Amino acid sequence: MEGNVEILNLNMKPGNTLKVKGKISADTVGFSINLGCSSRDLAFHFNPRFNESVIVCNSKCSDSWQTEHRDHHLPFFRGCTVKFFIEMLLDKFRVKLPDGHEVCFPNWHGYRNISYVSIVGGLKIISFKLI
Repeated sequence: MEGNVEILNLNMKPGNTLKVKGKISADTVGFSINLGCSSRDLAFHFNPRFNESVIVCNSKCSDSWQTEHRDHHLPFFRGCTVKFFIEMLLDKFRVKLPDGHEVCFPNWHGYRNISYVSIVGGLKIISFKLI
């Protein structure tokens, strides 16, 4: 699965973790994983950008982006296979990156159930599991 993937009935709740394993395209500028209730309303946008060497996190409310957070620790590489974890807590999302570094982003809008997930861009999914 490469390109755009959408799941509309995820049922992710605080305490759940998404395990993501995939291969990053050799020529991609980045990819994003979006969690929320629709493409217009996102609790968490996780966006590694290779052209900027940064991970951008954000949320979206009624199709309007909110204040973004930039983390300049980018342990992903084009052409590599990666595994990482996205944990939903009551007050934040925590991403455990392949090298052990963690990126946290507040659950600004108080989501208690994530039904929507999309994966966009240069990440070919090998496995995707909600635990």
